Amino acid sequence: MAQAPLRPMREQFTERLIRCVAGLACFGTGIAFFVRSELGVPPWDVFHQGISSRTDLALGTVLIIVAFSVLLLWIPLRLRPGLGTLLNAVEIGLVENIAQDLIPQTDNMVIRIAFMVTGLCIIAAGSGLYIGAEFGSGPRDGLMLGLNKRFGISVRLARTLIEITVMIIGIFLGGRIGIGTFAFALGIGPMVQVTLRLFKMSRSSLDAVVGEATEQ
Repeated sequence: MAQAPLRPMREQFTERLIRCVAGLACFGTGIAFFVRSELGVPPWDVFHQGISSRTDLALGTVLIIVAFSVLLLWIPLRLRPGLGTLLNAVEIGLVENIAQDLIPQTDNMVIRIAFMVTGLCIIAAGSGLYIGAEFGSGPRDGLMLGLNKRFGISVRLARTLIEITVMIIGIFLGGRIGIGTFAFALGIGPMVQVTLRLFKMSRSSLDAVVGEATEQ
């Protein structure tokens, strides 16, 4: 009788892993849609795009390199990566490279706007799946959480300062901002709140995320 719970635990792990992998695939695909819209990319991706334009590396490859570079900053913040953190660092970039090659370029403004909206929706869905899997924060989000825990800086302030900084650097490097950048900045928070509930995140984790958003 004592061994009965083991099966549900294994099944739960498998389900969480599938949710994590699916969520990260959504992230990479969503970024590719933003890029193909040519209406501006999310703040961090302005930075990634700038590096890509200066190095001739594929955008997804830059995503991977930056992710592992950010993980080095976790060391002085005494953070430990989870399985999801490592998957995040690798999978998003790989998927972005593949998806960007599959999504066609277009000059049609209606289609470009549709790409932007699709990217935002897919990333929001991916966030709900990934966070709900509870396998650890991504490298960039972990940096913000680490600053909050180590120095008492609010998550919102840490996020704002970091994203503005990397976006400005990205602009100087050649990254593009536009309506898509601002649509992402304003829309992603409310949309993720919806997807967290849609994908039935655990009650304790949902309360923590909602509480964190309220405190911000």
